[in-house]
Amino acid sequence: MEYSKRVYLIGSRGCGKTSVGVGLARRLKSRFTDTDALLCEMQGKSVADIVEAEGWDVFRDYESAALIKATEGDTLVIATGGGMVLREQNRSFMREHGVVVFIDVPPAELARRLSVDPLDKQRPSLTGKSLIDEIAEVLAERMHLYMESAQITVDGTQTVEEIIDNIVELLETKPDS
Repeated sequence: MEYSKRVYLIGSRGCGKTSVGVGLARRLKSRFTDTDALLCEMQGKSVADIVEAEGWDVFRDYESAALIKATEGDTLVIATGGGMVLREQNRSFMREHGVVVFIDVPPAELARRLSVDPLDKQRPSLTGKSLIDEIAEVLAERMHLYMESAQITVDGTQTVEEIIDNIVELLETKPDS
């Protein structure tokens, strides 16, 4: 498939943005960037180290800078951090510069996935609560932002290949694509 607009993948941590993004970029014959990985590369530190040393507000500043940097090249598929939607400027930027795809996964499934592969060093707790309680709380707080930002929503409980197929089909049928 030939596709020339950027695709921004949004959703909670553990929803599959990176896995889907890598496969989607391959399918679209494009490059892939993960803003969390880019942010860590730009700062020379892990997310946990940044948050511990500089706090969440500074991390969010770095996150916004990584979003802009990710669009500087010819990359068409960009996976964003789960909190990218917290700032209005990021939501607007993504909508103005591409198509925003929300990978929707229920809290119980997110907790299951994250308990298998928690990435503790990269993803510090936002609330200090148990994994399922934190996921449910954070998702409840952010759901309206994900929905407001998304131009396409896909069921993230499917396999990675099914999610990619779904996104490609929706990109092909989207009137302004």
